[in-house]
Amino acid sequence: MTKKILGGPFDRDKQIKVLDYSDLTKNTSMRHHVSLKHLRCFLAVAETGSFTIAASRLFLTQSALTATIQQFEEAIGLRMFDRTTRRVAMTEAAERFRPEAEKVVNTFDSAIGDLMALAQGERGHIRIGAAASVIYQFLVHAIPKFRDSYPNITISLRDPAAQQVERLVVEGEVDFAIDSKHQGYDGLDYTPLVADRYGLVCHRASPLARNDRPLRWADLLPDQYVAFSADTGIGQFLRSHAAHWPVLGGMHDEVASTTSLFAVLSLGNRYSILPALALKGREFPELVFRELHDPPLSREICLITRRLRSLSPSAQRLLDILLADIRMQVLPPGVSLMAQSPPAT
Repeated sequence: MTKKILGGPFDRDKQIKVLDYSDLTKNTSMRHHVSLKHLRCFLAVAETGSFTIAASRLFLTQSALTATIQQFEEAIGLRMFDRTTRRVAMTEAAERFRPEAEKVVNTFDSAIGDLMALAQGERGHIRIGAAASVIYQFLVHAIPKFRDSYPNITISLRDPAAQQVERLVVEGEVDFAIDSKHQGYDGLDYTPLVADRYGLVCHRASPLARNDRPLRWADLLPDQYVAFSADTGIGQFLRSHAAHWPVLGGMHDEVASTTSLFAVLSLGNRYSILPALALKGREFPELVFRELHDPPLSREICLITRRLRSLSPSAQRLLDILLADIRMQVLPPGVSLMAQSPPAT
C-alpha cells in the first residue's frame, strides 16, 4: 500500500509505504493469549525433558499438555522444544527464556501466597491506638493469647495524646483505637466497651482511704489535690465534666502522666482524681481507689473504627480475642461492662 508524500511539489517517483499496523495488533493480541498456564507447562517440560512426566506432574493428559505447548509456541512465534522419538530438548530461545519464566511464576506464586497468608491471619501487621490504661489493663493480656495462634503477626501499640487518637483512626494511621470519645468525628464509629468511674486515688494510710462512708466531692480538701495538666485526656475531661467542683478553678500541683502522679502519691498525704482503669494497682499496692459520689462521674471506653471500613482479618481476630478477654476478666472496682459491647465473632 502506498501513499503520496504530503507537502512540497509532488514527485510521482517519491512514494512511501504506509505502516501496516495489522501485524503489530496481531502480535499484541497474541501476547494477551499467553497465560500462567502456558508458562507452568513450559517450565514443567523444560525441567523434566519429557512431555509424559511433565503431564503427570501437572495432572494433565499428555495430549492436553502438547496442545498447550503448541498454543504457546504459536502465540510467541517461536519453537521452544525440539522433539525426537527419544528426547525433548529446549531450543536456544527457550534456554534464554526459562529464567524469565521462572521469575514470573515464582513472583506470582509468592505474591498470592502472601495474600492468602494475610487473609488467613498468618502474616501481617496490626496498628492499635489506645489509652495507656487500656494497654495496661486489657491489651497486655490479649496480645499473648493472639500470638499463640498467630506468631508471625507483628503489632504496633501507640499511646497518643487525647487529641490525636481519633485523628489517627480517621487518617488510617492505626487500624482501630480503644479510648474515650473526645472530638466525635462523623466518619468514625464509637462502640462503648466499658464504663470507667472516676474516683479518688491516695495512699492507703490516708484518712480518705480509711473513711467507710461514701466519698463525696465536697469531702476533698483543695490543698492536698494533685491535678492532671490541661493537655492530658484526664485533665481535659475533668475540666469539662466536673465544673461543679470548685477546687478545679484554684491553684494546685499538676502532673502530666500517671507515672509522675503515682510517685508523688506514694509519699502520702496527697490525692488525685482519675478513672479507675488508670490506677495500676498491681504495681502500686500502697495506693487505693475510691469512687466519688454526689455526683458520680464516669467515662466510656470505646472501640473506635472508621465507618464503612472493614478491619483486616488479622486485626479482627485480635479484636475478637480482646473483647472475649475483657468479658472474662475480673474488672477492677469502678469498671463495668457496657451492655452494648459488641459480641466476638
